[in-house]
Amino acid sequence: MSERNIDWSKGLLPAVVQDADTARVLMLGYMNEEALAHTLASGQVTFYSRSKQRLWTKGESSGNVLELVSHAIDCDGDTLLVLARPKGPTCHLGTVSCFGDFQPPALSFLGDLSRLIETRERERPAGSYTTKLFDAGVRRIAQKVGEEGVESALAAVAQDEEALLGEAADLVYHLTVLLRARGLALADVAALLRKRHGG
Repeated sequence: MSERNIDWSKGLLPAVVQDADTARVLMLGYMNEEALAHTLASGQVTFYSRSKQRLWTKGESSGNVLELVSHAIDCDGDTLLVLARPKGPTCHLGTVSCFGDFQPPALSFLGDLSRLIETRERERPAGSYTTKLFDAGVRRIAQKVGEEGVESALAAVAQDEEALLGEAADLVYHLTVLLRARGLALADVAALLRKRHGG
């Protein structure tokens, strides 16, 4: 559906905001036509504040903005879904989500991991193993992926489930670092798998 199909007859529509990388629900806000237009123009998620009676860009005072990735409209044209990348905690209480410590499905952590590794590459904090890997370069990271792949295969045929999970976790971590070192991410792998699957 396009913006032309939105039913603005009630003035304000609920807008559910999800993290674009993890699918974690971050918050619920309300948008009017002007708030959506401002969101699309600025790239920062903006709502209509019922208490302030004005447009309100998330993070305008805290700096914890929500950077717009995409948006969709439901089948009835009366609810918005917004995918965004949060820059800091979304909730005023300092939590990632306004739904507190609610844990999303475990697979969503891969998005958190990818984002953390991207941050490590950019900031290179001292003492971080991830920093050491990036400093060592692609060849060394690739070697680690190879080692962890072999160890995962050996664990699968000769060890218990706990050992296999441990090695598999090491493999996924090192593969994520290798992808990042080449300017890619797990999301790119997922996109290719989706394309191969036919959608």
